[in-house]
Amino acid sequence: MTTAKRHISRWLATALSAILIAAPARAIVSAGAPTALHSDADNDAEAERRAISREIERFRSSSISISQAMSIAEGRHAGATTADVSFDGAAGVPVYRVKTLHNDRIWRHTINATTGELVGGEAALPLAELDHEDRDNLAALGAIRHRLAEAVRVAERAASGKAISGGLVRERGRLNFSIVVVSGDDLKEVTLEPPGAK
Repeated sequence: MTTAKRHISRWLATALSAILIAAPARAIVSAGAPTALHSDADNDAEAERRAISREIERFRSSSISISQAMSIAEGRHAGATTADVSFDGAAGVPVYRVKTLHNDRIWRHTINATTGELVGGEAALPLAELDHEDRDNLAALGAIRHRLAEAVRVAERAASGKAISGGLVRERGRLNFSIVVVSGDDLKEVTLEPPGAK
């Protein structure tokens, strides 16, 4: 997980007052703002907010969307399905990190967010090397009708913005898509429960 993604995750944990689960046909999004207190923790929180703002600016200046990055990565292997995607603006060149599932392997792709070119080749990890929970989640991904790309479209409409990351999460025993959307100057998380997910 990149530093920026950790900052985003920590900020979301503080900033989002509720994550509402809905079917991909509709989504309800709720976000709140962190309370401001004057302390050393405030300085850390302010530094995190600045890091997130820089990440959002780099994301906005990228010409490749998250959907395009997923299509590029999936196009590398016929029949591949995206399991996880995130924007990384902390590197010299902003990129999308895309993990696809194909032939019992997780393929890791780095896609240039400006040109759409593959950066540094690709790497594969056999599913057998993953822990039991990850293998179960990926097996479920193959069994559900909806794909991450569809969840991204629903989340972008629901949160009135553009997705910056997305992937599978298991919450309270249920498999969901979790999408982070840049909406105005805010980050919103949309959690979607795909029909047929167990």
